[in-house]
Amino acid sequence: MSLAQPNRILVIKLRHHGDVLLSTPVVDAIKQHFPECEVDMLVYQETADIIRDNPQIARIFTIDRQWKKQGVRMQFKHEKDLFRQLKARQYDWAFNLSDQWRAAIIAKLCSKCSVGFNCIKRDNAAWRWCHDFLNPDMGTTKHIVETHLGILPPLIRPEDLSHAKVRMSISPDVRNSMEQKLREQGWQGENYVLLHPGARWLFKCWEDGKNAALVQLLLNHRHNVVLTASPSPIEHDMIEAILGRLKIPEGGKVWVLSGCLTLRELAAAIDRAKLFIGVDSVPMHIAAALDKPQIALFGATWLGIWHPYSLNAEVIWAGDYTDLPHPDSINTNNPERLLKAIPLEEVWNRVSAKLEKIDQAKTHAAIE
Repeated sequence: MSLAQPNRILVIKLRHHGDVLLSTPVVDAIKQHFPECEVDMLVYQETADIIRDNPQIARIFTIDRQWKKQGVRMQFKHEKDLFRQLKARQYDWAFNLSDQWRAAIIAKLCSKCSVGFNCIKRDNAAWRWCHDFLNPDMGTTKHIVETHLGILPPLIRPEDLSHAKVRMSISPDVRNSMEQKLREQGWQGENYVLLHPGARWLFKCWEDGKNAALVQLLLNHRHNVVLTASPSPIEHDMIEAILGRLKIPEGGKVWVLSGCLTLRELAAAIDRAKLFIGVDSVPMHIAAALDKPQIALFGATWLGIWHPYSLNAEVIWAGDYTDLPHPDSINTNNPERLLKAIPLEEVWNRVSAKLEKIDQAKTHAAIE
């Protein structure tokens, strides 16, 4: 195979879960144009679960950030073993979506042709040596998905990238595992709205009282609710604060999946919901990848870069109700809820309108 008809390609994304998920359109675009090509990904070990079931990815290689805690000798052994495995794959192309030197060196030495981004902080001869092609960093002008796809033009024409999608795949076993956890709480297949109020950083979150009031309104209007959270103690406390404020009406049902789901199980729970409600975090991106109807609350991060990449999503931005700090000035350890200016009434109006539209579409489909 020639470089124009590649046999095997490596995509490198060493970032957080959401970043890895939002790099899957690169894989999708490659597979659309070269169905027989094998596409591997190199990611951090803790993020691999989000792409584990993706059938477009031939092999997933991982870097464990705990290696460095095992001493220099063991870290070198792990790095050497990984390099040997990657080198043996004989990649025609390596697309480096990361800004780490480790990723750049792997891309250079493990492929015939390496492509990366022209990062401002890597504006030097060594970075340029590591990449046969360097594409401009889109900065804040494009969604991160479009920035990722912007790395492909050395192989695929820009006009042929418009159909690439974010892919979140869920195996039947994962779906069954998630549903079993709901059944253990008495769930019998009822429809539900899923609320995931937490995020990695508290400044991205809405207030607990408003989240509780929203859940109360859903219950009062006969909508069942599933509350989800990561294993983080802070997110667990958030769920407890919401539950402590609820007065569950007769017939109302709330199921809680807090700290007990893998990312793929969380995706299964979101996919099973009729509506997702959340904030700027990986569950929001999972919902968008699944094209799930959603209401996303957004605050002081780059909205143009990180908004949910789906026409089925509606965003409520705190910046429409108050002045927000510049995204680059945020202290991620700040516990202040910067979404607090978003009024409950506006969220409920959007949620109720979305649910009414969903129910109307379901009724129409049943009549047909």
